[in-house]
This record gives sequence, C-alpha cells and structure tokens, in this order.
Amino acid sequence: MPMSFEGSCHCGAVQFKVNAEPPAAAISCNCSHCRRKGFLLSFFPAEQFTLTQGEEALRSYKFNTHKIAHRFCQICGTEPFAYGANPDGSEVRAINLRCVPAIDLDALELQHYDGAKA
Repeated sequence: MPMSFEGSCHCGAVQFKVNAEPPAAAISCNCSHCRRKGFLLSFFPAEQFTLTQGEEALRSYKFNTHKIAHRFCQICGTEPFAYGANPDGSEVRAINLRCVPAIDLDALELQHYDGAKA
C-alpha cells in the first residue's frame, strides 16, 4: 500500500488525506488566481483523495471557464484543494502543497506553468 499524506486549512476545520506518495514536484502557476494566492499544486486522481473533516465549512469559487471548483474554508479562507477534471474527463484533486505540513516546500522541484496565457 502506498504511503499517504495529510493536510488541512489554517484553522483545522477542513482536513484531508491523499493515499499516495508525497510529491517531489509542484506546479507553480501564474494565472490570476494562483499568483495571488501563492499556490504550489500537485494533482491526484479523485479516488486517492479523502475529505476527512469539514465539508460543512467548505465553499467553492469558480472563475474563467468554471471547470475547477476551488474549495476554501469559510472560517479561515484557506484553499487547501480544488476539484477538477483531466482532459479525458477523469476527476482529479489539485492539492495546495502549502497546506501539507509534512512536505518540505524548499525541496520541491517547481514546474512553472504559464496559466496567464492559457
């Protein structure tokens, strides 16, 4: 069974678990949303993601094409993850690695994505 990792919003009301190895790389996107919030993202199949606490504290924000549901805690405002789909239609979860305390952010290999032009 693969390792797993856990994360949360700032206040802890929203908590999640991902049944996968912690990533060694992250996407740094410069779109208007990611740039402002400073996200470092990693994508996982939806079946590897479990929301363990806080569905009632979550709200969604959609913009541009409205294909990604950016989920944020209504208490502290932190966005620990987003719900989306791959081009083939398979559901994915975009994990904001800044919300995963066990990950050494400085050790991540950053893959820059030009979301401002996408």
